[in-house]
This record gives sequence, structure tokens and C-alpha cells, in this order.
Amino acid sequence: MNKRYNRVRATDIELKDRLVAVNRVTKVTKGGRHFSFAAIVVVGNENGVIGQGLGKANEVADAIAKGIEDAKKNLIKVPVMKGTIPHEQEGKFGGARVFLKPAAPGTGVIAGGAMRAVLESVGVKNILAKSKGSSNPHNVVKATIDALTKMRDPISVAKQRGISLEKVFNG
Repeated sequence: MNKRYNRVRATDIELKDRLVAVNRVTKVTKGGRHFSFAAIVVVGNENGVIGQGLGKANEVADAIAKGIEDAKKNLIKVPVMKGTIPHEQEGKFGGARVFLKPAAPGTGVIAGGAMRAVLESVGVKNILAKSKGSSNPHNVVKATIDALTKMRDPISVAKQRGISLEKVFNG
């Protein structure tokens, strides 16, 4: 990930982890089949901090533990306002494309599997989300995080444009 994202230290905050997907992988050897597991995990504090990780091991529990450790190493901060996102945003990674749209209070999280885990971990309560293209959980998670990292809060927009916060909202 690029340096421009707001990095966060894992030691500073209380994180909750969510398992997105577990994949059983087989290696065929001379002696037969050898099974191992790959786990995609998302961690977040449900208040604007999110991280994603991949863990691989011979046992499911070990793969999940490794995934959580990996996720804690790449945490980022994203703007969450009043339980939703500040504006519409598209994200992409590999063949996965995602579209996020803010929603009114009471809407809930309208999103599919891998996206739902990311959005709930980051603390979004109301959102409309659409996943287009590849449904591969690895890429959908990364595309969703890509969309969230492109988000800009009104304060940073006002600062960049050199105008007051009221003018950002009123046009």
C-alpha cells in the first residue's frame, strides 16, 4: 500500500477480527495429497480503522491466527461520518470492482459477503454497495479497502480547496 494512506498502529486500539473466507488448498506429491488452508481475515475497531490479512497454515486455526497478525500490520484510517461514508466512491483491485454509496439512517449495510465484513469492521452502519466483476474474496476485500482509502472527509476537502466547511456542503 502507498504511503499516502493514514497508517495506524495496532497497539493503540482495540480490534475485532472477522473471518472472510477459508480456502482449502491441495498440493499433490509423490506420497499423495497434502492439504493446507488459506484464511482471509479483516480486523477493525468499528470506528474508521480497517486492516486486511492473509494467513496460510496446515490447520484452519493457525491460518486464521496468522491472518489476524498480518491484518494488524497494515491498518489504515478511513473517514466514517454519522454511520455512513462521506460520498460515493468506486474501488478496484484485479478483476474486482466495487461501488459504495452513502445511505440514510436506518438503511443498514446493503452489501455482499466479503464487502459486508469489511464495511461492518470499519464501523459503517448504513451503506449501499455493489460488487461488479470478479467475486474472488481476496480481490473484493482489497477493492473495498481501495475505495475506502480514496474517501475524503469534508474537513480535508475544505482545506484543500481553501474554503469554509459550510461552502463544501452548500456548493
